Amino acid sequence: MLNSVLKDAIQKREQTLSILKGPEFERIIKQAKSNWIDFSPIKQDVTSAGIDSSFNSTKFQGAELWAVTAVSAKSDGEILVDLHDHGLDSNPELASLASKMEIDACIESVDKTDLVLMDGSLYSQFLTRQKSLSNSLVNAITKRNNVVFISKTSNTKKQFENLGAIAGDIFYYNHATVSPGFSKIHEDLKFGNDMVISSVFARLAESLPLIKIELLGSGYGSDDFKLILNKILKNSVGGYPYALKLAHNNCKISNKDLSKLASIHGLSNEIGSRKVLE
Repeated sequence: MLNSVLKDAIQKREQTLSILKGPEFERIIKQAKSNWIDFSPIKQDVTSAGIDSSFNSTKFQGAELWAVTAVSAKSDGEILVDLHDHGLDSNPELASLASKMEIDACIESVDKTDLVLMDGSLYSQFLTRQKSLSNSLVNAITKRNNVVFISKTSNTKKQFENLGAIAGDIFYYNHATVSPGFSKIHEDLKFGNDMVISSVFARLAESLPLIKIELLGSGYGSDDFKLILNKILKNSVGGYPYALKLAHNNCKISNKDLSKLASIHGLSNEIGSRKVLE
């Protein structure tokens, strides 16, 4: 069956690509180029911490063995915050627990470093988390206004939807630009006046991958985002903050880790444990 699908894909390649690069593609690219602000960041000497979380689980005959971690790591490798929990439940709310840990790590980090970099998007925080967690996050961000959300990918379709865009905004900026800089600031009031998301797509150096930068609040200007890019550049590798890479590496929970956890609890030989042990 796979060969049939591949043969069909080859025959329909141009037709499939035309969906993305439809009749409005060139017009959208032109607009994306117009939105782009060329800017070459200059390294600024600041301390920064990256925050990321991870969760994983495996089922054992109706029960679920799980683990959650969140880490705040500085660019020099120092771990500022290391939070973790695990358990055996029937229906654990792992995403909410991981989000709460991220917020707790953020609260503990804002006074310990110049810049706090949160992995992911404010959209996912506000859309998928409980209201009480959203309020806690807003309080953490506004304590010193030094919290920035950074994503390597983005599915948002806010800037070109009126032009008939099919793909996300990042797709068109990737095709329209190669120079360092950032897109014009986009403000989204979807979640109300107290939770406005201001965002840009940015590139730290020529031909590097784009990142999306989000701030809570409105009224930011180009100089605000230029300052953030200057601060991010100092400890970035391949266009991405090294502190976030360290946080990710230190919090990741692999299937091998779950296997060890299952062994500690004497669950390795239970029926249903095969998946995590493979």
